[in-house]
Amino acid sequence: MQLTTLDWIVIALYGLTVVAIGLRFARRAGSGTDEFFLSGRKLPWWLLGTSMVATTFSTDTPNLVTDIVRTGGVAQNWTWWAFLITGMCTVFFYARLWRRSGALTDIEFYELRYSGRAAAFLRGFRALYLGVFYNVMIIATVTLAATKIGGVLLGLDPLTTVLIAGSVTVLYSATSGLWGVVVTDLILFVVAMIGSIAAAFFALQQPEVGGLAGLISNPDLQSAMRFFPDFSDWSVALGIFIVPIAVQWWSAWYPGAEPGGGGYVAQRMLAARDEKEAVKATLWFNVAHYGLRPWPWIIVALCSMAVYPELSDIQARFPDLDPSLVGNDLAYPAMLVFLPAGLLGLVVASLAAAYMSTISTQLNWGSSYVVSDFYRRFLNQGASDRQLVAVGRLSTVGLMVLGAFVALQLETAIQGFQILLQIGAGTGLIFLLRWFWYRVNVWSELAGMTISALVAVYFEWVHEWMGFAPLTFWAELVIGVGVTTVVWVGVTLVTPPARRGTLQRYYDQIRPMGKGWKRVVRVGDGSDEAGSITASLLAWFLGCVLVYAALFGTGYLLYGQVLLAVLALGVSAGAGIWLFRLLPRLRFSD
Repeated sequence: MQLTTLDWIVIALYGLTVVAIGLRFARRAGSGTDEFFLSGRKLPWWLLGTSMVATTFSTDTPNLVTDIVRTGGVAQNWTWWAFLITGMCTVFFYARLWRRSGALTDIEFYELRYSGRAAAFLRGFRALYLGVFYNVMIIATVTLAATKIGGVLLGLDPLTTVLIAGSVTVLYSATSGLWGVVVTDLILFVVAMIGSIAAAFFALQQPEVGGLAGLISNPDLQSAMRFFPDFSDWSVALGIFIVPIAVQWWSAWYPGAEPGGGGYVAQRMLAARDEKEAVKATLWFNVAHYGLRPWPWIIVALCSMAVYPELSDIQARFPDLDPSLVGNDLAYPAMLVFLPAGLLGLVVASLAAAYMSTISTQLNWGSSYVVSDFYRRFLNQGASDRQLVAVGRLSTVGLMVLGAFVALQLETAIQGFQILLQIGAGTGLIFLLRWFWYRVNVWSELAGMTISALVAVYFEWVHEWMGFAPLTFWAELVIGVGVTTVVWVGVTLVTPPARRGTLQRYYDQIRPMGKGWKRVVRVGDGSDEAGSITASLLAWFLGCVLVYAALFGTGYLLYGQVLLAVLALGVSAGAGIWLFRLLPRLRFSD
């Protein structure tokens, strides 16, 4: 597809804005690692929360949602909607604790919580495992989506798309640090939301769709529009709804939805002004990510099922496109060809914004691990801030190169999503319990991380090679969770906890709620702990009700079911008011 002059002007204006922001913060970011990776811990909640939302709105996200809807209907979105439970748990139980830790990265937590050489090894290994291997996989899946969009909208081959997108993003990421990332994220989020809404509006105008009324009344799409799976078919309901709600949310470690918080979510909490700001930032992130944003993508996905019922229809529409790139996730960029001049440029800019937002965060977050938790901790403890920032910028470039290479090996968005989920299956419970159960130790984490990775490798490359019948993804996930949990719990019970001195220092600094530490440390009267457990549990429940009711209320409104929409939105508002009144019962130390 050829973009018009107006489209290119819009894209150029966006590009100049991003470059200007990067240059504006370059000097400030270069003043030290605290500025480069945490913006001096001076960021307000609304900017941090929006940055989290913008980061999770990556180029592959609408492609992934389209893939999900086309293969399993709207109900299959429970495979990621279930992570709201994780997110709200992080808001009301862990955000205050992360900010209270005062760490530069969440990996630094290991030597605060555990003791000895094993803790140091875990910190260094985890820094490379997450900061390089895991991070590269995320960069690759996002870049894969960019190659598909570049092929459909610009006629570019994958390698050219990777070179252009990667070079521009790594240049501004390595220059501006977290300051540039979060400020740019605010602009990128607005542009990306406008673009996604515009894409949904023009998708509905296609003759095959017939507007919103035509979409809702299309007999071929009725089953796909359900919010919940058909429970008469338990094999489907298990994978789409039951396993995500019962097992996945607490057991699987996935970027942006880590049990207990972690990764770039923890980075944003650590960069907040204080504990209150960290809680409000994470709450806003979950409300916007799950409650406000999904419907434009879902509408486009449903419209694509009317316009391109089969993959062969997409291939016929784009005959010059590499057949290996044609999958259900390609239907989203294939729907963008119907946008008018000027607006197409805005949507392309919004997709570029989504790409840059996610990749810039992943690069900054990943390089923080490489610099703080590996290079400075093990290779050069006396490094100056200038040296550390230089290493951070160098590692930023290296991560982008590795991610681009892996992207050229993947084929579909959901493939990368499932690989990441399986790798982290079973480790989530460790990250939830380590704050509150003194028996969790460094060997618990090493065992969980190792076994979950081995199980993922087994199912991905060994299981069928050995002649066994293939399993569904949810079955693999449950087996992985079961095996990993049994192993790490067993290892925990046969190995000693961290040294008492380490546990006492951890308790004195973090002050986790609950009475589970009395056996091993001196505890106060509880007045300085992180609030009432009952209040936190109620806030967790109300937060989930608030978001899910808003999500379904919006859906019912789009589906023309006004009474149900009013009811759901009323429940959402009521939960929000109750939650707002409950927040003062959560104690903050600053």
